[in-house]
Amino acid sequence: MWRVNTIRTFYVEASLPTLEEARKLVLEDLRKARHEGVRVLKVIHGYGSSGKGGKLQHGLRKSFTLRKKEGVIKDFIFGEEFSIFNDPTLTLLAEVPELRGDPDLNATNEGVTLLWLK
Repeated sequence: MWRVNTIRTFYVEASLPTLEEARKLVLEDLRKARHEGVRVLKVIHGYGSSGKGGKLQHGLRKSFTLRKKEGVIKDFIFGEEFSIFNDPTLTLLAEVPELRGDPDLNATNEGVTLLWLK
């Protein structure tokens, strides 16, 4: 029996892309994930070495805000807000209970963002 994975992790930072390359890579993987029935795309973009967030983190998160406004994604949760004390996280966990086992839950990881797909 074929089973759809409801959660996918995408390591966008792995190839050290420019911000524009990273945006394209994320959009491409987002399209694939939606087509495959994935419910949550966990994007690992890193935090940056400056100590205040890097270009990928800031730029991609700005893109995620636009994708939500455009209706491409249902919502997103920044890693530092991915906590059982955050109402959007609780809503997402109710819809995708498999996320309860995610190692970044309650870890305040600023290097990830979870995209809730439609």
